[in-house]
Amino acid sequence: MAKSRATFICQACGAVAPRWQGKCDACGAWNTIIEETVAAAAVPAAQRTRRKGRSIQLEPLGGSSEEAPRIASGIAEFDRVTGGGFVRGSVLLLGGDPGIGKSTLLIEVAAKLANAGRRVVYVSGEEAVEQVRMRAERLALAKAPVELAAETNVEDIVATLSEGTAPALVVIDSIQTMWTETVESAPGTVTQVRGAAQALLRYAKKSGATVVLVGHVTKDGQIAGPRVVEHMVDAVLSFEGEGSQQFRVLRALKNRFGPTDEIGVFEMTGGGLAEVENPSALFLSERDLGSPGTAVFAGIEGTRPLLVEIQALVAPTALGTPRRAVVGADSSRLSMILAVLEARCGVRLSGHDVYLNVAGGLRIVEPAADLAVAAALVSSLSGAALPQDAVYFGEISLTGAVRAVPQAQARLKEAVKLGFTRAVLPEGGRGEGVEGIALSPVAALDRLVADIAARSPRGLRAAAGREDNR
Repeated sequence: MAKSRATFICQACGAVAPRWQGKCDACGAWNTIIEETVAAAAVPAAQRTRRKGRSIQLEPLGGSSEEAPRIASGIAEFDRVTGGGFVRGSVLLLGGDPGIGKSTLLIEVAAKLANAGRRVVYVSGEEAVEQVRMRAERLALAKAPVELAAETNVEDIVATLSEGTAPALVVIDSIQTMWTETVESAPGTVTQVRGAAQALLRYAKKSGATVVLVGHVTKDGQIAGPRVVEHMVDAVLSFEGEGSQQFRVLRALKNRFGPTDEIGVFEMTGGGLAEVENPSALFLSERDLGSPGTAVFAGIEGTRPLLVEIQALVAPTALGTPRRAVVGADSSRLSMILAVLEARCGVRLSGHDVYLNVAGGLRIVEPAADLAVAAALVSSLSGAALPQDAVYFGEISLTGAVRAVPQAQARLKEAVKLGFTRAVLPEGGRGEGVEGIALSPVAALDRLVADIAARSPRGLRAAAGREDNR
């Protein structure tokens, strides 16, 4: 009979330690090392007989290869992120905050494929079959021929899926609840998650079925479990959004068969998730017109131009250390813009609290948003409202120069489509003109600051609370 031995495994990265310790030497995480029991072979390693390896078929590098066959999910926003649909035999990992709508999205995808005549299996390890049916009835999808099961044993799941025709799509909700008999540890541990994912991966490659694994996330938004699972799967998708907002964004963090910079936008309604074909119009639907501290940024997400509202609030503070709060943007990028405004443009913000928000719950990571952020900050400080028909985009360097950004023409066309007639952009984008919109190129940030301060009712220096000693 096989004996068991205790090992200490980091739940964040999967590293094995000889004994328990507070900090993992591999990833630096604290209090993540947990003792797990692993079955040891009954026969000593020295007495085992090694199996002779078998030869495998080698293929030439220059051989002809066909495009990977895909299965369209029927949801355009989902197919945009995956690169055109599901690739046969691929494994996808979908992560997101609790209650964000992961199960709702996958049930809608499963119903679309099932109604198209494909065999779809939905396996839930967290809910009973009746609970999944209740969600399907709420979404008006109860008549879709989706096969349901409530099971957590991977061997039983694979044996059931192997009967009959191989399904086109298998949804496992979630991978943290699955367990395999080959590992003697509790479900959700690194060893179990890795073993269960490996078994499902082997089934997907052998049968040609697409397997979607739902993964939990940690407090900082990272997918829980060992990083090795993300390396094993073919694509990692993240479903993002604020619980108080109706918008949801599906983003690809890894994709072996498609781009990783595309996003899909959904709106959470009473009847489930609805696709948003024109996200720019939706993000600007409740825009604060004529209010200081707001600027419209013309951004690019993958191949899709996207217009969002940047909101800034600059308020005097009596604290020794001013507060910097950011929602939907990079906090380090904001710190850099504040430093450039003070060092290159003479705008002192050291005595003010700064709050920055991207309206609609979208997260912006593109450096092209620097110019819109700076415009919103100066507008809030001076009390001068920015033009309602203007969009802003451009990257700010540490010298105060405004650098050109790619795909300027696509940004301008999206702005014209939504009724904007003016664009403030880098000097290098002067030749990217589009009919119906006037260009206002700026070469340096101090030029933009001077233009906004000229419209201020009280002046930028008075708003900043410092004397004019120059």
